[in-house]
Amino acid sequence: MNPDEPGYEALLLRVAEMYYEGDQTQEQIGRKLHLTRWKVGRLLAEARTAGIVRIEIVHPRHRRHADERALVERYGLRDAVVVPADGVNGDLELRDRVAGVAAQYLADLSPSPRTLGVSWGRTLDAVAAHIPPGWARGVHVVQVNGGLSRTRRPTSASDMASRLAHHGGGTVTLLSVPAIVEKSSTREALESDRSVAGVLELARHCGAFLFSPGALSHNSVLVESGHLTSADVDAIAGAGGVGDVVGRFIDGEGRIVREELDRRTLGVTLDDLRAGTWSIAVATGAAKHRVCRAVVASRICNVLVTDHHTAAHLLETS
Repeated sequence: MNPDEPGYEALLLRVAEMYYEGDQTQEQIGRKLHLTRWKVGRLLAEARTAGIVRIEIVHPRHRRHADERALVERYGLRDAVVVPADGVNGDLELRDRVAGVAAQYLADLSPSPRTLGVSWGRTLDAVAAHIPPGWARGVHVVQVNGGLSRTRRPTSASDMASRLAHHGGGTVTLLSVPAIVEKSSTREALESDRSVAGVLELARHCGAFLFSPGALSHNSVLVESGHLTSADVDAIAGAGGVGDVVGRFIDGEGRIVREELDRRTLGVTLDDLRAGTWSIAVATGAAKHRVCRAVVASRICNVLVTDHHTAAHLLETS
């Protein structure tokens, strides 16, 4: 029967119903309608093209992969990993789940990075807790921004970096300076020190970076440590700030806010992260939606590991 003949569309419908709803094989349909098996296969393909049949994959993993592809396409990422949030009991459990996936992603990089630049924070603590022994062979882990002078947390930047290095059979180089100092002249003096300058040089040329954007909050570790005050947080918010990346505060477009504060910040720059072969951001939770969007939109990272809700927010945002 020719496609232009009357009844051709009815034939397509009948074949589709017999195959998809009647669970009949193409050979069975062919015998009943006096068609070859090849002709039945062609009719089924034409039924899909004509819109008579629509096939939809509904498995949660497929939806996750669709979100990952959409994130890569929209934001020009090298890769994206979206972690299901189904059945998670609260933000802490969600962060732990995403951190576990990020740890496995790092372990699966091929070839493994010879140098890994890491920031610090609660999320990266969780990543380090999940990193499998033997994830790399001889990795050199470098701390890329200054640490905390005091903290209530049981772990620190040095603990996290050391754990990654230990389980990767390698070494660690720490940046033993504060994240933020009181004067820009102090930062300049510290950076002129040969040992500090050497660490920063290593950090800028790492084969991979791993960091977690921080939400702008009065409860952040930078406030907790005394590097920032609540008034500083209010001023950053007033200047359009949405969060920080390696201690550098950015607005919704990924631009530095409060240049005076940035001049007192020690560590790699945002452009250093943008230049990384692998620049992996791990972000989870509604509090980080705004800073996460700024990071991916301004290409600070080229790989994003996040949860389903954050991915949906990024894809809904114009």
